[in-house]
Amino acid sequence: MRAVFITRRGGPEVLEVREVPDPGPGPGEVRIDVRAAGLNFADVMARMGLYPDAPRLPAVVGYEVAGVVDAVGTGVTAPASGDRVLALVRFGGQAEKVVLPAGHAMPMPEGMTFEQGAALPVNYLTAFHALFRVGHLSRGQSVLVHMAAGGVGIAALQLCRSVPGITVLGTASAAKHAVIRDEGCHHPIDYRTRDYEKEVRQLTGGRGVDLVLDALGGADWRKGYRLLRPGGMLVTYGFANMATGPRRSLLVAARQLLSVPRFSPIALMDDNRGVAGVNMGHLWGEPEMVLGELEALLALFREGKIRPRVDSTFRFEEATLAHERLQGRASVGKVLLVP
Repeated sequence: MRAVFITRRGGPEVLEVREVPDPGPGPGEVRIDVRAAGLNFADVMARMGLYPDAPRLPAVVGYEVAGVVDAVGTGVTAPASGDRVLALVRFGGQAEKVVLPAGHAMPMPEGMTFEQGAALPVNYLTAFHALFRVGHLSRGQSVLVHMAAGGVGIAALQLCRSVPGITVLGTASAAKHAVIRDEGCHHPIDYRTRDYEKEVRQLTGGRGVDLVLDALGGADWRKGYRLLRPGGMLVTYGFANMATGPRRSLLVAARQLLSVPRFSPIALMDDNRGVAGVNMGHLWGEPEMVLGELEALLALFREGKIRPRVDSTFRFEEATLAHERLQGRASVGKVLLVP
C-alpha cells in the first residue's frame, strides 16, 4: 500500500509517498480500505517537530479515515467486509489501508460521502467535547470561537445552532466572513484589522462571553480569560501561534511559551471563571466517552443539524500542497487527503 510519510522534521517538502506492506487485521480488528483521510493542524505541528505526541520519524500520521472494510480478524461479527465506515485512529490514517479495533469503526449514515465521513471525527468531536462536556453550553449563552472558518471552528458554529438562543462571535479574516455567517456566526470579527478583544466587549456591552474556544495559545489565552463573564469558561485545544512559518522556530516557540498565562486557583475562585483543556488524542483510553460522543454526532448528521464542510481534497502525491493550504490559513472547512 501507499502512505504519506513525514520523513524528517521540516517544511512541507519533507512529505513523501512511500510503498509499504499491507497491514493485516489481528483478532478483534478490521482493516479499512481508506477512501479519504483527514488532515489536521496536529499533523502540521508533527511535521514541524512541535507536536510532542507525534510518533518517531519517519512516520505516517493522521487521526481519522472513512472507507470500506476489506478484511476482518477472528472473532469479528461487525462491521463486515464491504461495510462503509468512518473511524478514529491513533496515527497511520494517511495511508491506503489502516487496521484498528472493530468497535472503533462506526457505520456511516446513509447519504454521507467518504469525504464527509473523514471530515467529521476529529473536528466535530473536538468541538462537541469542548462545547458540551467541558463548556456545558446551554440556552441563551454566548460563545467566542477563534479560527471560526477552520475545521473545528465551523463544527463549533454548526453545533451551537443546535442549542436555542446561542449568540456566536467568531474571529476570521474578512474574506471568510460570508461563509461563517452562513454557518451560524452572528458577529464575525476580522482579527487582522481589528482588536478582537475590544470588539467582543463592544458587542457584549462590556459583559464578555460565557465560553471561549481557543486554539491559538499564548497571549490569546490571557485575552480570552479577560473576556469571560462570571461563570465563564476558557477552553483551550491547540497552540496554533507556535506555527508561524513552514518550519519550526525555536525563538518563536520560546516567545510563545513565555507568553502563556499562569492561572492561580485562588484567582479563578475570586474571578468566578474557569479554564479547561481539550486534547482528544489523550482520550484513547476512554473509548466509551469518545465513541458515545461520536454516536451523538452521527445522530445530529442524520437529523440534518450538522454537515461537514470540505474545503479541498488532495491526492497523496499532493500532500505538500494540502499542508501549505492548511498552515497558510487559506482553508475554509476541512482539508482532506485521498489515495
